[in-house]
Amino acid sequence: MSPLFRRSDPSAPQDRLVTLVRKPGCHLCDDAQVVVEKVCAELGVRWEQKDITEDRELYEKYWEQIPVVLVDGAQHTFWRVNEDRLRRALTG
Repeated sequence: MSPLFRRSDPSAPQDRLVTLVRKPGCHLCDDAQVVVEKVCAELGVRWEQKDITEDRELYEKYWEQIPVVLVDGAQHTFWRVNEDRLRRALTG
C-alpha cells in the first residue's frame, strides 16, 4: 500500500499526549515534571501541564493524588512518576 494511504500508528510516541496535573508549590509535582520532560523529550511526545487550582473538574477528581500523569487522557500514575514505566506506556 502506498505510504500516502497508510494511517499512522495511533500508538506511535509522536501521536501521544502526556498531561501533568499539578499545583503550585508542590515538590512532588516538580519532581514529576522533571521525569515527564525527560521521557517526552527523548521520545518526541507532546506534553502539557494543567494547574489543579484553575480547573474545578480536575480538582474534584484528583485533589488527593497530585501530581497526576495522564497518557492520552487516561490516568497513568500519581504521586511518583517512574521513568521506565512511563516510557513503556508511551512506546508499548
